Amino acid sequence: MLIAQKKYNENIAEYILYMYQIEDVIRAYHFDVDKIISHFVQPQLPDASFLEQYRFWYSGLVRDMQSEKIVESGHRMELQEVLIELSYLHNSLLTVVNDEKYKALYATALPLIEDFVEHSNLKEKNYVEVCFHALYMKLLMRLQKKEISAETEEAFDAMRILVAYLSRAYHQMKSGEGQYWNN
Repeated sequence: MLIAQKKYNENIAEYILYMYQIEDVIRAYHFDVDKIISHFVQPQLPDASFLEQYRFWYSGLVRDMQSEKIVESGHRMELQEVLIELSYLHNSLLTVVNDEKYKALYATALPLIEDFVEHSNLKEKNYVEVCFHALYMKLLMRLQKKEISAETEEAFDAMRILVAYLSRAYHQMKSGEGQYWNN
């Protein structure tokens, strides 16, 4: 909860990946908030005074996921809305803003993204969302201590760099600080 808020305010890409992980934790504990708190939250929490806040937060996430019918898979609507904003920003940086650095990063990542789409079940997803799925897959592979080939690592890096640039531009846009948004 506190981590999520900090990530949301500072790095939208980390926030999305963190929330993907939290959704999977909720599924792994079969939407049982008591088990999530006792087995997942409490062991990591240095101060028990936050327990009720975490219980409230996880209860809300469980309720959202169940009402949005994403019990087996999928992501909460709030995350989908952020991904849509990022996709619009991505398209704006490429076409309206004509950001040369972003275009170069995208040109580097594009064949790798297309290759990832070709070998996945993400053919209906936009490329920004594909990058997030790829980065989340890398996180899961690391957690499972699976080996990642140099070629795959290169693809992940190209997508990570693209998403990092997009994330920074997103926060600039939201705060009104970006050079593009003040014109």
